[in-house]
Amino acid sequence: MALTDKYILFAIANSCSDIHLTEGRVASYRQHGSLITPDGDIVTREEILSLCNEEQIAKLNQGLDLDFATATADRRQRVNVYHEQERLCVAIRLLNETIPTLEQLGLPEVLKTLAAEPRGLILVTGPTGSGKSTTLAAMIDYIGRSRRCHILTAEDPIEYVYGENPSLIHQREVGRDVTSFADALRSALREDPDVILVGEMRDFETISAAVTAAETGHLVLSTLHTTGAARTVDRIIDVFPPHSQGQIRTQLAGVIKGVITQQLLPLAPTAGKKGRIAATEIMIATDAVCNLIREGKGHQLNTVIQSGAGLGMHTLDGCMARFVKEGKITQETALKHSSNPQELKNLLR
Repeated sequence: MALTDKYILFAIANSCSDIHLTEGRVASYRQHGSLITPDGDIVTREEILSLCNEEQIAKLNQGLDLDFATATADRRQRVNVYHEQERLCVAIRLLNETIPTLEQLGLPEVLKTLAAEPRGLILVTGPTGSGKSTTLAAMIDYIGRSRRCHILTAEDPIEYVYGENPSLIHQREVGRDVTSFADALRSALREDPDVILVGEMRDFETISAAVTAAETGHLVLSTLHTTGAARTVDRIIDVFPPHSQGQIRTQLAGVIKGVITQQLLPLAPTAGKKGRIAATEIMIATDAVCNLIREGKGHQLNTVIQSGAGLGMHTLDGCMARFVKEGKITQETALKHSSNPQELKNLLR
């Protein structure tokens, strides 16, 4: 058994999503969204280094941080090793043993409709730790099982490994199989893909390449650390220099198929079980939505989303208000995570 397996086994047994190990301190865990630090042994440098191979240890000795995925205690984990005050620290994200289905995640049925799109750009957004990677994995798995196609992914690191299904899936890890997300996208256009997953659209080059890939007839799925469709559109536009923002608005309006925003919220004590639930905002690229993007009126997107319930659209506040009324989350939780508390209060009335 690896030295760190005891922490992973504890996390699994206690429904924790993350483990924090700091050299010289007791381990901490994120349980249902809250940080806990149970009594235990002091974490040693040796335990942290046991997660790394010789090449990774050499990088640590150069002062570099590490990002990689590993499998211990029969579970895959995403690992980040970093330095702090001359100590080594590690953050471990526990991944599901198998890729959950969209139904198991409790996500709206309209995500299947989006996944069935033959081409275009689909974005899953939200803060760190909101389950974006798991939602994307569920969508890719659904695509892979529902049709025969070639799926290419660029990930940093590879988190979920896809099993056998009718599709051909190639997973490339940034830093090991390819130098960057942007390079992976440029290469993908010569590799005959039907679907491309980009782990994250971090910069101008990656965003530009993703939009180009969607324009050339591919279905592109990716993530952004934004909350809400309007902010997502603004983030993409703002990455471009002022003289080309008009062009990217037109391009984005032509390829966008949907934006899914999600946040994981703690279940109410009255819900009957412990855990978290995904509150979502769904924007579908209707003609009205595309016109607003093209005209630079992103601030009006919420109004269109609110009126698009028949197409599967809803705002984040609308979803949280429904969860409060159904007893799934508390009103306090909803107000804490709302970007517009007054609007949420109006919906709760």
